Amino acid sequence: MSLKGKAAIVGMGELRPMKTPPKRTGMGLIAEAASRAIQDAGLTKADIDGVMGEPPDGDVGDGYPEMLTQYLRIFPCTCNTVGTLGASSAGMVWRAAAAIEAGLCTNVLCVQGTVITPRNVSEQNATRSNPEMSTKAEFFSPYGPNNNNTFYAFVAQRHAHEFGTTIAQRARIAVDQRFNAGANPDALFYGKPITIEDVIDSRLISDPLHLLECVMPCSGAAALVITSADRAKSLRHKPVYLLGAGECQSPYSIMENPDPTTSPIKIAAARAFRMAGVGPRDINLVSVYDCYTITVLITLEDAGFCKKGEGGPFVQQTDLTYKGKLPLNTHGGQLSFGQPGLAGGMSAITEAVRQLRGEAGVRQVANCQLAYVNGNGGCLNDECSLILGRHVS
Repeated sequence: MSLKGKAAIVGMGELRPMKTPPKRTGMGLIAEAASRAIQDAGLTKADIDGVMGEPPDGDVGDGYPEMLTQYLRIFPCTCNTVGTLGASSAGMVWRAAAAIEAGLCTNVLCVQGTVITPRNVSEQNATRSNPEMSTKAEFFSPYGPNNNNTFYAFVAQRHAHEFGTTIAQRARIAVDQRFNAGANPDALFYGKPITIEDVIDSRLISDPLHLLECVMPCSGAAALVITSADRAKSLRHKPVYLLGAGECQSPYSIMENPDPTTSPIKIAAARAFRMAGVGPRDINLVSVYDCYTITVLITLEDAGFCKKGEGGPFVQQTDLTYKGKLPLNTHGGQLSFGQPGLAGGMSAITEAVRQLRGEAGVRQVANCQLAYVNGNGGCLNDECSLILGRHVS
């Protein structure tokens, strides 16, 4: 079954990322984002009959869908938890479209949000160290690698070893995304430009990754409303159609991947492009998960924007700003906009919606018709790619 053109994003709500934890719960932030998205779609809560979400880090686990709908006072026909970490938000989009196409519901609310505090960060780390809760903790952490900094550094080190990728090349990604954040007043690092030298001179976090190559977790929330393509035409905004989707997983730990420089994005992106009937050369906007600079570089290679091993020279020679040849993460990405939640990934989708609607203001990409979106969970092991567009060809 193809989902091409069957559903569209018609509503969007997003809170400004907050570095200082607000005196509110993750559920409270989610509720506000949800309210904004429903209003943006020109609908009411009574119109929502499908809900999808990802549990806020440090909050409830089992029973989350019921708790979420109770809190929102929405009692839908279908409700799901999507728990693929940074790939969850992208995964919600195609699952919502599939549920609508199957006739299970008509208007689906997708939500993601978290309040980040030192406590819930430490609680997540404690869970990772519990052998009963994590195979990583049992089989890998005792031997060295014990957090995402280490895992992604391993990938970056291997990529440098195999292909000669340099920190200056990875730094170009961080610099271009910071430039984009300079056109986004909502970004955490708005008005704080950086240079390649700044990235290279920043503190080493896990060799070879430096501080300015790493994401900034923060508090925040975002929501989407998705409906059928037919209903979308009668609503307030230009529909943003789901044209293609693909999802793929690899072993839970990057240490089990026989080729750590190649991710499941290769399969997920190929499926999304095939469903949409387009290719990387047709894309006007790249909006992808960017917890580290190496994540972006691997994504560009595996999605087909350049060949494997050529990511370093590619990002060095290609203008990735909103003014450039291949606009990438035009809101600043998680590196400079902020990562709302320990695995937040919805900002990549909300920015794609803004751009495709033509509502991105000074950072608007000219004639933006097609966007490639990717969500990444864990360390390059949960991947979900989407093709979003203004028209169904």
